[in-house]
Amino acid sequence: MVVIRVRDWGLCQMNKVNIICMKWGDKFPAEYVNRLYGMVARNLNLSFRFVCFTENSNGIRDEVEIQGLPELDLPPGAPERGWRKLTVFKEAFGGLKGKTLFLDLDIVIVGNLDKFFTHSGEFLIAHDKKNSTKIEGNSSVFRFEIGQYSQILDYFEKNSELVKNEVRHEQAYLSREIHKLGKLEYWPDEWVPSFKYRCCPSWIKSWFKAPFIPDNAKVIIFHGLPNPPEAIKGISGKWYRHIQPSLWIAQHWKE
Repeated sequence: MVVIRVRDWGLCQMNKVNIICMKWGDKFPAEYVNRLYGMVARNLNLSFRFVCFTENSNGIRDEVEIQGLPELDLPPGAPERGWRKLTVFKEAFGGLKGKTLFLDLDIVIVGNLDKFFTHSGEFLIAHDKKNSTKIEGNSSVFRFEIGQYSQILDYFEKNSELVKNEVRHEQAYLSREIHKLGKLEYWPDEWVPSFKYRCCPSWIKSWFKAPFIPDNAKVIIFHGLPNPPEAIKGISGKWYRHIQPSLWIAQHWKE
């Protein structure tokens, strides 16, 4: 059972920006939410409302507002692939209003976040640099206005099998649909570097040099393996990839 922990926001919430995240299943424990909140609080000068949508609030720190995990009709046993993120496009999602920054639980914030709310654009997302020739964004960090783009969720709910035959995961579908609307824009690349592709030295250099924080980085994105705790220890998660311990992650990835 989810414990809904919602404060009386009222007028005091005017002029606050929204930070939202989702936690479902057992992939990430509560400490990921707690550390994410801590990193946001240390790196955002704007007044903010932090909401975690989850079916299990056990262990999550009191400063985090808890709301129930939105329902999404998916076939039992089907690969999830992040489709649940699309529920943020429900109208009046979570009773929120205004600019909203979605953050994945496994990111590491290393710089100030204020510009993520002032940067021009209606919909902004990290550009997936694994294949920079594609329009696909990485939905670890994206900003939108609550209540916009509800048609994207509506279409998926009515045509989920068709969509999943066309694209592999949620961020590919989301990027495609926002692009069709002419609204797809990307964060500056230096703000949101990939740990694997921008922080880690090349294979030969990785034996002599540890991963580093690129200049002007604000949010380090982790996708696939490793996740932050493995990267701290120098565990790449792949037999063919070598990395040295990234002790600097522990200085940022904490409550």
